[in-house]
Amino acid sequence: MSATSGPAAPRLGAAEWGLLLALSLLWGGSFFFGKVALAELPPLTLVLLRVGIGALALLALARATGQRVPLAASWRRYALLGLVNSLIPFSLIFWGQTALTAGTAAVLNATTPLFGAVLAHLFTADEKLTANRLAGVLVGMAGVAVMVGPAALSGLGGDLAHQLAVLGAAFSYGVGSLFGRRFRGDPPMVTAAGQVAATAVMLLPLALLADRPWELPAPSAATVWSVLGLALLSTALAYVIFFRILATAGAGNVLLVTLLIPVSAILLGALFLGEAVTGSQLAGMAGIALGLAAIDGRLLRRLRPRRPAP
Repeated sequence: MSATSGPAAPRLGAAEWGLLLALSLLWGGSFFFGKVALAELPPLTLVLLRVGIGALALLALARATGQRVPLAASWRRYALLGLVNSLIPFSLIFWGQTALTAGTAAVLNATTPLFGAVLAHLFTADEKLTANRLAGVLVGMAGVAVMVGPAALSGLGGDLAHQLAVLGAAFSYGVGSLFGRRFRGDPPMVTAAGQVAATAVMLLPLALLADRPWELPAPSAATVWSVLGLALLSTALAYVIFFRILATAGAGNVLLVTLLIPVSAILLGALFLGEAVTGSQLAGMAGIALGLAAIDGRLLRRLRPRRPAP
């Protein structure tokens, strides 16, 4: 399976790889923040707080830097982007996390680049699925499975509804990255602010009707800090980086972040919580690195023997 002739495929340069690693840290933290906050807040209310506070921060920052967010003129575009790239996946993942372990959720979420690669192959002219890319995604997913260990794998197939929810979120992210290509000419902060603000507006009546949040007890300090972390770091800052990578590296490449998220989560736990790193986790990280190297392609090209000139 190889790319057909046509526009040059977008590539991950050194800057994009650095941003991808930063994004994996921000979104890796979202699973931790979400797990803490879900102990006291229902999923839709948590998503509303995440996108609502994130939208206020982004709109304020855009205004302070002189960037105009055309919410009224581009409302339909922002609403569609917010629906598939925030509202649906955030809600499904948080609901899935109410019954799944973090490891099981990480394995299911790691299917995102596979969905993204297939969708980009079908609907774009410059992101065709190559053999290297398909092999790299599959090896990376296997690395995630090895990293989180047999406990997470044994959970697969048990709670089907919650697992399908996380898979649905992964597919929705794939659709969102594809639709997000339409915003490549806009500043990343403007697109991020428009998407998150539209998501907050759409979600407000749903959360009020479903959760009646005014009847909930006052949250603890740990929940408040977790919500702020979700909103400001894992949403506002993360989406600015997401749209920056999407503009230069394409829909399929930006979704590779989901292979790196478990690595970030484990390293953060080791650095700040004193958690031990196991042999299976190191093996899984090696598998993910091998998969990403296959997708990138440059290392493999250097290792191939050069044909002598005729």
